[in-house]
Amino acid sequence: MRSSLRTNVPLGQNFGGRKPPMNKISFIFGTRPEAIKLCPLILTMQKTNDKLMTHVCVTGQHREMLAQVLDVFGITPDIDLELMQPNQTLANFTSRAIATIDHYLTTEKPDMVIVQGDTTSVFCASLVAFYHQIPIGHVEAGLRTWNKWSPFPEEINRVLTTRIADLHFAPTLTSKNNLLKEGIEEKNTVVTGNTVIDALLIAVEQVKKQPPVIPNLPNELQPKTSLDSPPLVLITGHRRENFGGGFENICHAITELAKQFPQTHFVYPVHLNPNVREPVNRILRTNEFVNIHLIEPLSYLPFVAMMNRSTLILTDSGGVQEEAPSLGKPVLVMRDTTERPEAMEMGTVKLVGTNRQLIIDEVNRLLTDKTEYNKMANAVNPYGDGKACERIIEVINCFFNKTGKTSCH
Repeated sequence: MRSSLRTNVPLGQNFGGRKPPMNKISFIFGTRPEAIKLCPLILTMQKTNDKLMTHVCVTGQHREMLAQVLDVFGITPDIDLELMQPNQTLANFTSRAIATIDHYLTTEKPDMVIVQGDTTSVFCASLVAFYHQIPIGHVEAGLRTWNKWSPFPEEINRVLTTRIADLHFAPTLTSKNNLLKEGIEEKNTVVTGNTVIDALLIAVEQVKKQPPVIPNLPNELQPKTSLDSPPLVLITGHRRENFGGGFENICHAITELAKQFPQTHFVYPVHLNPNVREPVNRILRTNEFVNIHLIEPLSYLPFVAMMNRSTLILTDSGGVQEEAPSLGKPVLVMRDTTERPEAMEMGTVKLVGTNRQLIIDEVNRLLTDKTEYNKMANAVNPYGDGKACERIIEVINCFFNKTGKTSCH
């Protein structure tokens, strides 16, 4: 069935041997995780395709962290919507994002909008593109926890984006099956692998050539290869559902672990959100523990280097669940649910929530039981082979070029 969606180049149009006009692909994103997963796709499209023209629109939520990722990949935004405001509510951000993205699409008139993941920017961009009858491609589609409150608000952002999107780029077969169960047509859904692995492989090569130096870390903890380096637990946290008591539990667990394992170092790049910094600084910023290191957030390459340097990782991040297994690092996830069950099934990650004792017990197990550690460290990463971008671009080309089809798989 021919697509009824508006495009500047009708599907299947015959140009009589002349080179067809390029299709403008607008990438709309605003956070560091989105940038990490979209930058390799933008780069690949720019380098390998003469039919697709990229237009990069950033919403500007993670201003400094976003700029760091863009610099790594050498990408300059075509427009910055500058939507970030201090202490904004989700409702306030959503209303301004919809109005601003509406103006952007009215002005630029792209042939397709690409979004990634589950942020509020993703939902807003998809909704406004739908209002403009512009086709939408959703990268990392189909992840589900089946709990609308966890992660909040990401689960609902992702579900609503699924109802709006036209092309669904699922990272795994599990994600694709989630989409099919919800009534998404199979012809519009393709398993691509996760673009985060494409990004990771690029980053690993860069840090191998020139290991970064991490400010405020002792020399023996720096991300360089050394057989006698002390054990290191890398910690990250930022989820809204963990604000308050959840982060307090996490911090108290870290202090107890620091007492139990004085030769192990706990490195925590602290997120900029005040709801994260307040309990972390109150509980962990003390002279009592010389093996707890609170540092500023790391840009992408240093963070990849620290993941590679670490012994294991404590996190509530989604992306780390996908990246760390490729580096052979066990991941304990400080959430009660995950939309990435494949990693649990393969044994590369384990949920510990924000339960203080469970965090302590599971870190203890991995630091003291070599067999259990190796089970997780040597498990196979289910998230791809580093060729997700190539597969996505192939489907987009088919959307525009194949008569009567929206994809070619």
